[in-house]
Amino acid sequence: MKTVQKSVLLWYRPEEMFALVTAVEHYPRFLPWCDRCVVLEQTADGMTAEIGIALGGIHQSFVTRNTHQAGRHVHMHLVKGPFSRLDGDWHFHPVGDGTQRACKIELRLHYGFGNPALAALVGPVFDRIAGSLVDAFVARAKQIYGG
Repeated sequence: MKTVQKSVLLWYRPEEMFALVTAVEHYPRFLPWCDRCVVLEQTADGMTAEIGIALGGIHQSFVTRNTHQAGRHVHMHLVKGPFSRLDGDWHFHPVGDGTQRACKIELRLHYGFGNPALAALVGPVFDRIAGSLVDAFVARAKQIYGG
């Protein structure tokens, strides 16, 4: 199993970054490896979504159930897909007293593949994806919110 843990301080509000992470229908617009994203179910506390991966000739999809604490936290849990495990958390922390337009975002992602052949094929692709997620959302925030 692998773990990705990244954090960054940004000049955006936690609510702004939360909005970008939870707008999964927009992922294909700015995540170059994402070829589709469909919200399968929307609830008051989150969503279930299917995300398609297309990178380096590899095409896979997975479904996660995401629970939300508005503006502060997203928890992801695998429903189905090529992984033996996929879960993680986005945390959005206000900086200072919360009146500044700044936050610290943290991503913790745990994943693994039960099938060694699949791990050899999809693992390196997903390693690149997981390692670049925070940077992709930072770039998207600059595009959407300026800065």
